[in-house]
Amino acid sequence: MTDSTAHLLSQIGSRLAGQLSLVSLDGRRRPAPPALVVVAHGSRDPRALSTVRALLERVRERRPSLPVHLGHIELNEPLLPDTLAGLGGRQAVLVPLLLSRGYHIKRDIPEMAAASDVHARVAGALGPHPLLVDALYARLVEAGWRTRTDEGTRRASAVVLAAAGSRDPESRVDTGRTAELLAERLGVPVVPAYATTSAPTVPDAIRALAARGRHRVAVASYFTAPGRFATECAEAAPWIASAPLGTHPAMAELLLHRYDQTLATPAQADPLRGAGNCAPGHPRPALAV
Repeated sequence: MTDSTAHLLSQIGSRLAGQLSLVSLDGRRRPAPPALVVVAHGSRDPRALSTVRALLERVRERRPSLPVHLGHIELNEPLLPDTLAGLGGRQAVLVPLLLSRGYHIKRDIPEMAAASDVHARVAGALGPHPLLVDALYARLVEAGWRTRTDEGTRRASAVVLAAAGSRDPESRVDTGRTAELLAERLGVPVVPAYATTSAPTVPDAIRALAARGRHRVAVASYFTAPGRFATECAEAAPWIASAPLGTHPAMAELLLHRYDQTLATPAQADPLRGAGNCAPGHPRPALAV
């Protein structure tokens, strides 16, 4: 049996198992689970949309019985309000494809959900989380990061974690925690830096590390998909730059984890519309696993 045939049979088996899971032992159809709506920011770069769509296919492969939809905050179709309108008032869990807390998660997405007929709950940001560290580490290794180095090389090495940036101080806290987790994994300093809004910038972080004798600096792309900011940050790298997180398997796993986690959390009253809502601004541990 060839690898392609085995993969095809595996996919067929997964889909059949998903269909069977919708039927109870007495033959009656079980209620469909709440839809998973992945909420992406949107980008003018066409690579971003194709990457997000490919990521959703990975999610569907992992859980064939789960209805998975895409909605954008801006710039790309389908926009989130249109996606919610198409659900016809059913239940849904909105999982932001966003790496840290900020205005979109705290206000934009909940308000769009409140304006719809969907009984929606909103998950928190994807990060910080160990699965993101897994994806960041794998992308760095793909770019040329050596998993084993001598002490001299290690002392000269560092990583700049390049993120989009936000005016929300909690966003910086989340990005900083991810940098700490990645530093623990790599055994070298990891400095968070930003493409816009926040400081330091990626070039400033690289210069600061060089002043400390860290001349072997990699840039870890802390972006979900290709785009202008990811490209500009990569171009500033003095050594290697990793690709965006994209369709790494850990990303699909994390989207499903946030979906399951939100369903397992007792619903709170939604101040905007009476529907069950897992409010992203609600206090939570710095690292949700």
